[in-house]
Amino acid sequence: MGDPSTISRRSLFLAAGVGTLAAPLVLNRAALAQTETDTTDMRASPIETRSMKLGSFRILTVRDGIRPSGAPSETYGIGQPAEAVAALLTENFLPADTFVNSFTPTLVDTGSEVVLFDTGMGEGGRSAGMGRLLEGLKYAGYTPDQISVVVLTHMHGDHIGGLMEGGKPAFPNARYVTGRTEYDFWVNPERMGTPAEQGHQGVLSKVQPLAEKLSFIENEGEVVPGITGLDAFGHSPGHMIFRIESEGRALMLTADTANHFVLSLQRPDWEVRFDMDKAAAAATRKRVFDMIATDRLPFIGYHMPFPAAGFVEKAGEGYRFVPVSYQFDV
Repeated sequence: MGDPSTISRRSLFLAAGVGTLAAPLVLNRAALAQTETDTTDMRASPIETRSMKLGSFRILTVRDGIRPSGAPSETYGIGQPAEAVAALLTENFLPADTFVNSFTPTLVDTGSEVVLFDTGMGEGGRSAGMGRLLEGLKYAGYTPDQISVVVLTHMHGDHIGGLMEGGKPAFPNARYVTGRTEYDFWVNPERMGTPAEQGHQGVLSKVQPLAEKLSFIENEGEVVPGITGLDAFGHSPGHMIFRIESEGRALMLTADTANHFVLSLQRPDWEVRFDMDKAAAAATRKRVFDMIATDRLPFIGYHMPFPAAGFVEKAGEGYRFVPVSYQFDV
């Protein structure tokens, strides 16, 4: 199965052992040369992956790319004074005039299924240095034909862009799972002539061609044993999160419930420009992260700082993000 010249997953993990888990950075020679000559160019950033163990499951995060953005107050804290947004960033040792967005699909290898959550920007993002999921999977020992299930947490462009490659399915042996509410919203022709028209067209070109292999889940629906979907509406009409459990250990994959590790977590009530129903998204943030904090669960967030995993604790009017270190390595 796959390219015989590619190191098998099992061989890779057995050979690398704990050292693989402790080293989140995987470089090819070209990427290494680029970082040596120009460390400020986002398009020259190396491939980054992080492997973690959850019970008997292998969790892999892959950074599809990073993108520098403009004034944070134009995206986060909509309706708040720009000075308040700047002050919170400065308090957290972050620049007040810019931010960097990161995009991180997640793979869960259960031993019997290889489940990929979201697909990054795909070929349309490569001119800007993104769309690097396939490279990252290859460096971690996976080929596209090994992916057995692709789960779409929601259908914004940065999550579905990598579904097709050269006009063909990027993951030829996969079946696809998503929420019924999300799919029905985006394929509805009533989106034409509205602000959602571009997203509608993207779903028609990227998702609808895969309809024969597409199945739907509702709240608390099972993707495969150990992976359960939960409604987390607001960021998009049918946005879902996923609970991953193996051998008594659990992790939450929160997708875009929170999109900034300071502005969305420390101030969960602050509105985010990309949240389609801003009030519902804020309520969902508080509900989801209250649960994660109370149960002391690790989570992976699509736009969190790479490797996109961490914990939260309740603090003030929101939550303090605690990045993962070696909790999964021992």
